[in-house]
Amino acid sequence: MMEKIMIKLGIIMDSIKSINFFKDSSLAILLQAQKRNYEIYYMEINSIYLYKSTPKAIAKIINVTNNSKNWFNFYEKIDICLETLDVILMRKDPPVNNEFIYVTQILEHVENKGVLVINKPSSLRNYNEKIFISWFEKYIPNTVVSCSYDVLYDFLQKNNDIIIKPLDGMGGISIFRVTKNDYNISVIIEQITNFGKQLCMAQKYIPEITLGDKRILIINGKPAPYCLYRIPKSGETRANIAAGGYGKVKKLSKNDWKISNAISPFLKKNGLFLVGLDIVGNYLTEINITSPTCICQIEKESSISITKMLLNSIEEYLDI
Repeated sequence: MMEKIMIKLGIIMDSIKSINFFKDSSLAILLQAQKRNYEIYYMEINSIYLYKSTPKAIAKIINVTNNSKNWFNFYEKIDICLETLDVILMRKDPPVNNEFIYVTQILEHVENKGVLVINKPSSLRNYNEKIFISWFEKYIPNTVVSCSYDVLYDFLQKNNDIIIKPLDGMGGISIFRVTKNDYNISVIIEQITNFGKQLCMAQKYIPEITLGDKRILIINGKPAPYCLYRIPKSGETRANIAAGGYGKVKKLSKNDWKISNAISPFLKKNGLFLVGLDIVGNYLTEINITSPTCICQIEKESSISITKMLLNSIEEYLDI
């Protein structure tokens, strides 16, 4: 006799066909959900729609397997009212463009009907993953957000060695390290700001990046006790795994706990249920809220299960 389904879970993500089976955090969450007999509704961003004031989707009921050659199977396509679900995971990767924003507005209707949406739609709109760190000035390096050549050039002259990155990027894309005497200063600033039309972020270079960029996961206000050090390959500034870095799991340091515990209450208060903090040396550099990764690596090399922590927290929230 089949077990009673505990929870109807929806997930909005990029195509499951193109994920990295060994590293994809969304798949890891779905595998854990399936172990608990959740019914899983798979959606991509273009399948969400609003009929009058009713949020709906063309969803596919999905079965996932721990098989690197065939990790999913769709077995029913259904036009559903999203309010019939218990929880929805919004796991669409950046950029946070107009389509992303529109879907968060639709998801807010779902939230108002009592469905738990992770992460909270209004917070996904309100907090850019780069600018978000400015709420916690005490823990961040020298940082400026601007599209002005003069402002960025002056920041470089004062700090000598900086990192410049777009506000909507991920995976280390278009991140530049620039030094005071670099001959390419002008062209880098022109390109990353689209000739003064797009804001970017510049931060003082933190030498400890050679030891790794730490990804710390926060689940409903509770930091996981292990983090992933993403260590740059030789000759590279970017530590992102997607940019060729490699991972090493370690326990949180005293400073990691200090920063995580200081930020966690704010995250929980604002409905940011699953968050990835990026820390380099003693500094907070980003707060990832769209689709935080590194779950697989941490689970593989430590004694904890991030996916169990997450689903336990969801079930506690839903009082199931």
